[in-house]
Amino acid sequence: AAGARETRIPVKGVRKMTAQAMVDSAFTAPHVTEFITLDVTRTMKLVQELKEDPDLAGLRINPLLLIAKAVLVAVRRNPEVNASWDEAAQEIVLKHYVNLGIAAATPRGLIVPNIKDAHAKTLAELSQDLSDLVATAREGRTSPADMQGGTLTITNVGVFGVDTGTPILNPGEAAILAVGAIKPQPWVHKGKVKARQVTTLALSFDHRLIDGELGSKFLADIAAVLEHPRRLVTWS
Repeated sequence: AAGARETRIPVKGVRKMTAQAMVDSAFTAPHVTEFITLDVTRTMKLVQELKEDPDLAGLRINPLLLIAKAVLVAVRRNPEVNASWDEAAQEIVLKHYVNLGIAAATPRGLIVPNIKDAHAKTLAELSQDLSDLVATAREGRTSPADMQGGTLTITNVGVFGVDTGTPILNPGEAAILAVGAIKPQPWVHKGKVKARQVTTLALSFDHRLIDGELGSKFLADIAAVLEHPRRLVTWS
């Protein structure tokens, strides 16, 4: 009614399923979150160079694309993070493939479709898949199959101007990376304080599968690639 002091909105559909999944995850998996702040100036320069590369013409090149590649390189170096916990069998299931989830805000609520076999994609293929994933999600055409079978997830809270967060694991996955806003900040570079492009990453992980050492190494490797993106080649 006009002038009402409260409005009740039925919880159903995607929002209801997401809410239940988050509650199940939060109270099932023992979450740990670690943070790292880093200089991504070189990665931002590489993004600009790739945008001008004729071999990638027509593709959407953005920081998320290189962050996704950095995560895939870090998974290759720390394969134990790409796993799930089988409660019934009391087993850890190591995945030899990466179905990379990308959290997407849609009019229906938050959904996490994933790119199947992202580990086997070229940069161009990954770019196309990311673009298709986002477009499909915004149009409300994401199928249930697109949201099943994920092995780890990236959530980009930086698009909302947020510095970082403590993300909750997507059910069945062992790790989720939150990417904060990338913005100019004072940074000591080569012994001098300069304005550099800086961001903060937050990695939440299931402490049943990933201990502090492994989680720290994984997060540090992601940061190392983004600080020096040539490692996309030398560490591949």
